[in-house]
Amino acid sequence: MRRTLSTYTLRLHRSLIGGFCWGLLLVAVSPANPSAQITATARPAATPPWHQGILPISSESYYHAIDCGKQGGEDPPCVFWDTGLCKNDDFELSAYTAYKQVAYEVWRVIRSGRPAPQPDFYAAQSTRVTIGVAPIQGSGNALTDLTLTRNGTSVNPVDRNVRDGRFTFDYPAWAPTAAVTLEITGDARSISCTIEPGVLQQFR
Repeated sequence: MRRTLSTYTLRLHRSLIGGFCWGLLLVAVSPANPSAQITATARPAATPPWHQGILPISSESYYHAIDCGKQGGEDPPCVFWDTGLCKNDDFELSAYTAYKQVAYEVWRVIRSGRPAPQPDFYAAQSTRVTIGVAPIQGSGNALTDLTLTRNGTSVNPVDRNVRDGRFTFDYPAWAPTAAVTLEITGDARSISCTIEPGVLQQFR
C-alpha cells in the first residue's frame, strides 16, 4: 500500500512539475501583449481634391468644405475621409475636424432635400481634432489608451476620455511635415498605426 501511494505521489509530483515548466515556457515565448503594425492609407477619389492636411478652418477651407458637402450621395469620400482609418480587427477610428464639421452639416441638409446651408464659421474655428475609438463587435480587446507621436516624441492631447474613447489634439499634431503614429493600446494587444506625410496631406 505504501509503495502504491508513493508511486502515485511521485507521478503526480512529476506531472505538476512538467505542467509548471511548460507554462513557464509558454510565458517565455509568448508576448503578454502582442501588437499589430498598420500603415494608414487615404480614401481614393475624394473630390474636390485637398492636399493641405488637417488645418484650422479658414475662408479657403470653409468654402472648400461646403463644396464637398454639396456632393451628396451615400458616402462621399471628402466628407467621410476617415472611413477605414487604421483599419484593424479590434477598433474602429473616426476623426472630427473643423473641415468635417462644415462638410458634414452641408451634406446632412442636402440629403434632406433642403438648400445648402452656411454653417457657423466661428463655431468651426473653435473645433479641434478629435479621434474617436470604438470597439469592433466581438473583438474582446478593451481600449486602455491612445497616444500620438511625431518624430519619436509623444504629443499630449488637450482632452482625453478613455472610457468614451475620445482623444482631442491641437492642429499642429497633424501637420503633414512628418509621419504620425497612433498607438492604440488594448488590454489584450496594441495596434500601432503609422500615417505618412503624403497621407496626412489628404486628410482634411
